[in-house]
Amino acid sequence: MFRPMRRSRQELARQETDELLRTCTSGVLAVSGDGDWPYAVPLSYVYDGEKIYFHCAKSGHKLDALKSDGRCSFCVIARDEIVPEKYTTHYKSAIVFGRVRVLDDEAEKRAAIEKLAEKYSPCENSDARTAEIERFWNALCMLELSPEHVSGKQCIELVPKMGTAGGQT
Repeated sequence: MFRPMRRSRQELARQETDELLRTCTSGVLAVSGDGDWPYAVPLSYVYDGEKIYFHCAKSGHKLDALKSDGRCSFCVIARDEIVPEKYTTHYKSAIVFGRVRVLDDEAEKRAAIEKLAEKYSPCENSDARTAEIERFWNALCMLELSPEHVSGKQCIELVPKMGTAGGQT
């Protein structure tokens, strides 16, 4: 169902791809929008090693699109270094294909927003995070992306050379 990576030498190991998903701070969610036009929106997220969580308002284009068709792709870019003299970019990225669902269960919703708050405000104490969550709780919608296919890629310049440390001999 999902295509193999054309430049397989540049494919990241799953462990490194998961690390990108854990450490990046924003990504772009792409869905099938109004009139089947692609709709891609940048957003904050948290990845717990199994699922990706986002927050949103209880109404809007993103939520309408996902309720109509929960399939999506999500992309993060961990490195984006332009090398003008080489006419290239040194990059690392990850793409996730999966399905999104709205978290209706209060306990699931609470656990997801707490993960998000911990990621983005790690120095705040739990009481401060809880107070902030409570302030927006009634207007908050939490979404859960269940990955079906995950891949990571890096530019060819970052691929270890054959016969060097970290490369194949």
